[in-house]
Amino acid sequence: MNIINNLKSIKENLISLKSRATTIVVCKNQSIVKIKDLINHGHLDFGENKVQEAQQKWQEILNLYKNINLHLIGKLQSNKAKQAFNIFNYIHSLDNEKLARSFSDLENFYKRNLKYFVQVNIGDEPQKNGISTEKLKPFIEYCVSDLKLNVIGLMCIPPLKGDPSVHFKKLAELAKENNLNELSMGMSNDYESAINNGATFIRIGSKIFN
Repeated sequence: MNIINNLKSIKENLISLKSRATTIVVCKNQSIVKIKDLINHGHLDFGENKVQEAQQKWQEILNLYKNINLHLIGKLQSNKAKQAFNIFNYIHSLDNEKLARSFSDLENFYKRNLKYFVQVNIGDEPQKNGISTEKLKPFIEYCVSDLKLNVIGLMCIPPLKGDPSVHFKKLAELAKENNLNELSMGMSNDYESAINNGATFIRIGSKIFN
């Protein structure tokens, strides 16, 4: 199968780059059949951009396969936090206090903890989501110290134009400054650059499904 070979190719490339990064297969608009093929091949980490699509697609799969890690990698409004909480293990797009408080309340009520990446607007682009670099440190401290959220790392989507490695390097420096070990960065067109700058999670869609 092409998608299996494509996934193998990505993972072989990671080995050649001496990386142990987790490959998140981004399943936006992909069929359950293709997803199950990848699961049956042994892959466990999958990403979705939208909560509603994830609910429709994954509820049945998660009942069958208990060891799947489902990652939310798209923008999330605080009014969808409960829906996201019920289906995802990882949130890669935590970027404001209201959303953080929503997850804290849910964790306290349901006695279940997720893993969070703070999304950083690394290129200071007004049209993009993510917290500014200037507000990052106090936001992380608020999430960790006040809300007791398990913030494990930082996430970014670099600007379309220019060298992405500049932004990946910057994110790695910010993670180090804030004592965070994980970096969610790099997609199909720039994941090698992300790996070379310390990515521990990469988000791959088109290179697997196209």
